[in-house]
Amino acid sequence: MKKITLKEIAQHFSVSVSTVSKAINDSHEISEELKIKIQKFAKDNKYRPNKVALSLLQRKTKTIGVVVPNILNYFFTQVFSGIEKIANENGYNLLSCISDESYDKEVATLEFLGGGTVDGLIVSMAEETQFKGELGHFQNILDEQVPLVMFDRVADDILCDKVIVDDFEAGYKTTKYLLNIGCKAVAVVTGIDHSSVGGLRVAGYKKALEEAGIPYDDKLILRIGKNDDLEILITFLLNYNSMDGIMALDEITAVEVLKLIKARGYRVPEDISVVGFTNGTLSRYVTPALTAVSQHGTYIGETAAKILIDRIEERAPQDCTTKVIKTSLIVRDSTKKV
Repeated sequence: MKKITLKEIAQHFSVSVSTVSKAINDSHEISEELKIKIQKFAKDNKYRPNKVALSLLQRKTKTIGVVVPNILNYFFTQVFSGIEKIANENGYNLLSCISDESYDKEVATLEFLGGGTVDGLIVSMAEETQFKGELGHFQNILDEQVPLVMFDRVADDILCDKVIVDDFEAGYKTTKYLLNIGCKAVAVVTGIDHSSVGGLRVAGYKKALEEAGIPYDDKLILRIGKNDDLEILITFLLNYNSMDGIMALDEITAVEVLKLIKARGYRVPEDISVVGFTNGTLSRYVTPALTAVSQHGTYIGETAAKILIDRIEERAPQDCTTKVIKTSLIVRDSTKKV
């Protein structure tokens, strides 16, 4: 069946192509009666707008690029879900990419998405990018006048809208919680040591120890690299100190730590209390269920998408904005009761 065009619909109703376009796009400039007739006729005749022609006409793609460092982390899955919800509500498509924590891959991805491929970008930086501190590819995006919203892992030197978690407070409050339930020696297990969020959580941890009069011991910070054997490192940590609390800075690491310390005969939470970051499905269904820090990923995604779409559609204030999202602690069975 041949596709019907705007011109053919216009001829059918003896109106202009502009009138048909406005009716299909639900414009208030067209009478309700005519609008309904045109919309029904277009639907019955399987009319579909030519998106390429429309984007050339409007100089817009109605597409948002999303770049995350790691899709296995449930937090980023939650954020993507929030972005998708708001994008769909506003008629935008998503083009999603994963940097896999690589600086080079992030640079290549932003080069691909720049230059008119998308109307705007939502990005959380790769850990390697934050470690290198090389930000030229982000400045290039801004120089091309592509609206950019950074979330979670952001760069202070890049002048754009940002949505961040209060990671310092999260590390501080979680450590205080462990101390308040009776833990005397709290360790941190981190696979995101070179990222801004990992650094802020450890800084909050240090502050809570300082307030409690507990000396900071760097050997209680277990830093895991991509190729490290967590099982061996956990064994060294357990042999080094009889800690009774562990804070793991991402969900997958928290679940693995829980499994490994149980395999070594430790009872959770009677011997060691465990808290993980990101309140995902894994945290709820392991045994015992994990006490978790919720970063409200879906809300972060929704907020970032709303800010970006306002910026694309020129509804945003001229100055860039930074939204700070507070975390919540979801207490379950992996920590001792007060």
